[in-house]
Amino acid sequence: MKKFNFKQFKFRSLRVDEIDERYLIMNLYVTQLLVLVLGSIIMLFHRPSLAAMFSWKQGIAIPLWGVALAAVVLIVDVLISRWVPPEVTDDGGINEMLFRNRPLWHITVMSFIVAVCEEWLFRGAIQSFWGPYWTSILFAAIHIRYLQHWLMTGLVFGISYGLGWIYIQTGSLWAPIIAHFVIDFIMGCIIRYRRED
Repeated sequence: MKKFNFKQFKFRSLRVDEIDERYLIMNLYVTQLLVLVLGSIIMLFHRPSLAAMFSWKQGIAIPLWGVALAAVVLIVDVLISRWVPPEVTDDGGINEMLFRNRPLWHITVMSFIVAVCEEWLFRGAIQSFWGPYWTSILFAAIHIRYLQHWLMTGLVFGISYGLGWIYIQTGSLWAPIIAHFVIDFIMGCIIRYRRED
């Protein structure tokens, strides 16, 4: 039996200045497609009621939960950016590259696709098996660009736990989708439209 040489595969750090925007955007959409497919495969095994998952039974409470959580997250983010050194919140420039040159319609589309795909997988598929705590650990782990800073990893974990909690409170996947969308959209717009000092 022939031995497989794992030493031939080498991982290297990739700096933001080595990536062009088109590659990064394509990577974002391919990744989200994979997340959507993975979530769909997991859901095939436990066959949830999609009508219940996307219910609007609680009416206006669903978007209110979503917007309220987004507001809390955005306020915390503003406070962190005001009092914490920039190197602690640095994601390697990925968010800057994703949003700084995008038109508003593209920020909207990206934010919506990410919110739907990630909530479909994490809240819709995984949380029903693992609960919000372990799902949030996994959610924080896949946001690998933040793992080098404990504060940002903790923030991503907290956001994920909050998304899981409002899903439990409302029983509707729309609440975390709305919250996730609002957070990404507003943060994208801040990056896009902020004035450099």
